[in-house]
Amino acid sequence: MEALKECYGDGSSDSDSESAPSIQAPAYSEGFTPLPPPPISLLDPTNFLGPQDLQIGQTRVRSFPHVDGNYALHVYIPINISSQSKKELAVFLKKVSSQEPSLNVVDVDVPLNILCNNDEKLEQVALGREFHISLGRTVPVRVHQIDSIVSMLRQKLQTQHHYWIDFNKWEVFVNDDQTRTFLSLEVLQGGLVEITKQIEAVNTIYRLHNLPEFYKDPRPHISLAWALGDINHSLKKVVEEESKKYAVGESLKKCIFNCKFKGVECKIGKKTYTICKILDGQ
Repeated sequence: MEALKECYGDGSSDSDSESAPSIQAPAYSEGFTPLPPPPISLLDPTNFLGPQDLQIGQTRVRSFPHVDGNYALHVYIPINISSQSKKELAVFLKKVSSQEPSLNVVDVDVPLNILCNNDEKLEQVALGREFHISLGRTVPVRVHQIDSIVSMLRQKLQTQHHYWIDFNKWEVFVNDDQTRTFLSLEVLQGGLVEITKQIEAVNTIYRLHNLPEFYKDPRPHISLAWALGDINHSLKKVVEEESKKYAVGESLKKCIFNCKFKGVECKIGKKTYTICKILDGQ
């Protein structure tokens, strides 16, 4: 991996940096053979130095400017996909990627169509990580606010109970400034009431700290892939066409996959806090 970084440039970036600049291709002397693309074996998660280790030629744009002393706050429900569900989701991702080759894997930032050539890598890299249902906007907070925010989150969310989260629909989302488009799975039924109440609780704490609240009509989801710019129209057309092939009965009644709610976490800067944890049997 160190050799790869020396040849292609170090694509890793600290979470507090403003952006990761596009990496320019090295100048070649006459008779020099350009380097081939990195081998698929390097996409194994055990070889990653960080979530942006293989971010080559991509540009990451922060949702807010970096200010010294500020830390990014993100409150979320961690989601893990079962082995059987990974296989089913992989089939759909391969179909979509074949028609929309600009998609990349979220967080890892590897082109999705490269992984689609290897089923094992597709399931490990694209679907094997932890996903997140956001319960609040990702916003900057000051260091003196951290203890208060974490304490209030724990107090407000301490009485959570076990429930099932159903992901019912493939959906396409575009970020606020139209710089990225996301392929996501949305929660439409099971778990929606509980998640909405959790978002309301987080909003209350955000208000007390003068932080911007979540979207007025929240749509809980996890994002699996992304593309630069606003490709909502073309990607949505592909998703709708492929969804029809796999639909069983009415779309709202079909659960693509589900999982147990196991707690809420909060990440501030590089530190993760457990807000509440639901043990098996609770």
